[in-house]
Amino acid sequence: MTSQSLEGEHPSVTLFRQYLRIRTVQPEPDYGAAIAFLEERAHQLGLSCQKVEVAPGYVVTVLTWPGTNPTLSSLLLNSHTDVVPVFKEHWNHDPFEAFKDPEGYIYARGAQDMKCVSIQYLEAVRRLKAEGHRFPRTIHMTFVPDEEVGGHQGMELFVQRPEFQALRAGFALDEGLANPTKAFTVFYSERSPWWVRVTSTGRPGHGSRFIEDTAAEKLHKVVSSILAFREKERQRLQSNPHLKEGAVTSVNLTKLEGGVAYNVVPATMSASFDFRVAPDVDLKAFEEQLQDWCQAAGEGVTFEFAQKWTEPQVTPTDNSDPWWAAFSQVCKDMWGSRLWVSRP
Repeated sequence: MTSQSLEGEHPSVTLFRQYLRIRTVQPEPDYGAAIAFLEERAHQLGLSCQKVEVAPGYVVTVLTWPGTNPTLSSLLLNSHTDVVPVFKEHWNHDPFEAFKDPEGYIYARGAQDMKCVSIQYLEAVRRLKAEGHRFPRTIHMTFVPDEEVGGHQGMELFVQRPEFQALRAGFALDEGLANPTKAFTVFYSERSPWWVRVTSTGRPGHGSRFIEDTAAEKLHKVVSSILAFREKERQRLQSNPHLKEGAVTSVNLTKLEGGVAYNVVPATMSASFDFRVAPDVDLKAFEEQLQDWCQAAGEGVTFEFAQKWTEPQVTPTDNSDPWWAAFSQVCKDMWGSRLWVSRP
């Protein structure tokens, strides 16, 4: 790793690369190493560090910079510590080396989603404290586990606990996209993640026979229907220059399961899909469409949800919304007309 250290590297970049090397990769993230890293940051910055175990082995780490007026609600800066799995053979560099090329590009899993934001929070607090700033409101930085697999063992449990209520959060910043310019990219809506598992049952038998009504045949019909819908949405996005990706529903086939041997026709097969349903879609009607696809494939085809968001929301981007009003006013006060806020 020493050979990749470039002279003159900013300490925050060095810290970022150290964080990236911690293998908090699903499905077996090294949360212990991440917590130790954050505890050390708290010690160096003079911040308190609270560890809240919301489930066995799942700890939310809270770093706190107290404000001068504890009666005010606090500012919450949230990020998650886990990252998605990698296919190492498709990487030009080890995804956990945090390799930096001569142009300054850093290659690592979690570089964008979302360890860069975690380090931005820490670096912002470091600079502000070094400059002698104090603020009326307390600032909390929360680092949560389990986000990449739904957050059920992370933030979902944390918000139900008294430790979260004690933070008295009045305004929060969460996951987003880093922007190399003076602009903030603000997302005012989010597609609803639906993780759907379709299970098909059929007649089993020996692989040498033409067996009717097999699980594979019926599953193939559902997969074909869903991928046809995917293509329709993809073409709709590509044909309309005014649409952005968040305005259409995306879907990808992510898992296929079934079978016990090459020469045995299985009684059950399944396919898993990652839907991201656009905010303007009627979710009840869309679920009915899923049901129709399964019914059209034949008897014994069902679906279940591993994750299902049911309350899509679109935040107004005017002063009627308190979050937008507060955020945009601060931007105007600090940068005025030199700041552009992109709203995809």
